[in-house]
Amino acid sequence: MKKTDLVSYIKENIRTALSTQNEASEEEVTNQANLNKELEKTKELMSDLNEEDDDVDAPAGDKEVQKKASKNDRIINDFRKIKAKMDTHLAMFKDAEGEKAKNAAKQMLKNFTPEYQAAKKEYDKIK
Repeated sequence: MKKTDLVSYIKENIRTALSTQNEASEEEVTNQANLNKELEKTKELMSDLNEEDDDVDAPAGDKEVQKKASKNDRIINDFRKIKAKMDTHLAMFKDAEGEKAKNAAKQMLKNFTPEYQAAKKEYDKIK
């Protein structure tokens, strides 16, 4: 065999080997097509599931209930804070030594009284 014939024979074998490696068998093509279909189904189901979750998260009735509950929570918290301040100033008044300290605590109680009464009125409404 001549050198040129050997080179051409080797080149032809390499091309054949490479072309068969890049070509997929009929079975592999079918399997890949099936996998792609399954992937599309999964993608559609996941998007449907996400859409259903969005609907479940916030029905219109729940939004109204949540809004009312948060308003009530705010009223209760405001009342508790003002009550705590009033209790603190009352304790300061009771423990105060001297006329100046008693008058200062008394003035603070007077300042908080209208705010306390308004908060108590709101609190009693929701009770």
